[in-house]
Amino acid sequence: MVEEGVVRQALRTVLHPKLGKSLIDIGMISDISIQGEAVTVTLALKSYRSPLRSFLTSQIEKVVTALPGVASVQVEIAIMSREESERLFPHAPLKGVEKVSRFLAVASGKGGVGKTTVAVNVALALARQGCKVGLLDADVYGPSVPMMLGITEALDQVKGMIEPQEKYGLRIVSLGMTAGQNDAFIWRGPLVSKMLHNLLDQVQWGELDYLVIDLPPGTGDPSIAIAQALPNCLILMVTTPQDVALADVRRSIGLFHKTGQKIIGLVENMSYFLTSPSAEPIEIFGHGGGEKLSRETGIPLLGRIPLDLELRKGGDNGVPLMVSAPESSAAAVFQKIGKQILDINAAAL
Repeated sequence: MVEEGVVRQALRTVLHPKLGKSLIDIGMISDISIQGEAVTVTLALKSYRSPLRSFLTSQIEKVVTALPGVASVQVEIAIMSREESERLFPHAPLKGVEKVSRFLAVASGKGGVGKTTVAVNVALALARQGCKVGLLDADVYGPSVPMMLGITEALDQVKGMIEPQEKYGLRIVSLGMTAGQNDAFIWRGPLVSKMLHNLLDQVQWGELDYLVIDLPPGTGDPSIAIAQALPNCLILMVTTPQDVALADVRRSIGLFHKTGQKIIGLVENMSYFLTSPSAEPIEIFGHGGGEKLSRETGIPLLGRIPLDLELRKGGDNGVPLMVSAPESSAAAVFQKIGKQILDINAAAL
C-alpha cells in the first residue's frame, strides 16, 4: 500500500496553471485518503463549474496513478469557503478607490421609491458634516444623478484616469456624463460588471471619507458586481411604506445577506405629506412599513422622509434639497440619517 507522504510528494508536481505554485503548497488539496491500492484526493475549487476542474483532475490522476502500489485514483471536489478563496485569489486592488475610506451603496428592491433622491441628499448631508464625499451613479440603465445635480458637462481624462466633476462639495461620476441625456444604455451582464469595475478602478476619486454609490433597483448584475468588487461596502436600503415595496426590499436584503454585505440601515421615503408645518401628517402610501421591516429584520430605521415639494423641485431643477433648503424639516431628516451613519461607523471602529 502506498503511503500518504509519497502521494503528497507526487502531488507537489501538480502546479496551478495561473499561480505557478503546487496545489499542495497553496492548500488546494484538502484531503488524501488511502484504502489499500485505492487513493482518493479531495481537490478544493472555487466552484463546481471551475474551468480548471477537468485539467487539474487529469493531472492529479496522472501523477498518482504512476505511483507503485496504486491501482485506482478518485478525485473528489470540495468548494472553498469565501475566506479561503479570497486568500488564494485576492482581488487586484482597484487603483481609483485606493484612497477611499468607506463605501456606502444606496439600494432598493424596486424603482420609483426615490432611491437616487436619497443617495444625492445623504451624500450632501455627509459632506455638510465635514466629510469628503464622492457620488458614483452606478444606475447603468437610467442614470439620473446628472439631472438632479444640474451637470451637463462630459467627463475628462487626465493621464488615463477619469476626473470626476465637482459640484456642491461632491466629486461626481455618472454614465450620464459620457453620453447624451436622451441616449439609451443597452447592457448585458458581463458588460455591466466590466463597466462598474472601470468606474471604480479608472476614476481618480482621490482621498474620500465616503464614496456613495447609487445602485439601480433590484437584485441584478450591478448589485452583485459591487458586492464582489467591494466586499466591505455598506448598504443603505430605501423603501416606501406600502407592502409591494416592502416585498421587493426583502428580496434585496436577501441578496446582500448572501453576498456578505452589511446593511447599515433602512430609509422610508414618501412617508407622509404635510399641508402645513402644523397640520396632521397625511400618509398617502400607508403607515409603518419601514418600522415593520425594521422589526422583522433587525435593521435600524434611520429616518422617515416626507413627500416634500422642495424635494421634488430639487430633483427637476438640479439644485437638491440639501442645497436649496438646508434648514427645512425634510433636510433635517437627511442630516439625521447622515449623523447616524457616521455614528454607526464610529462605533464599529
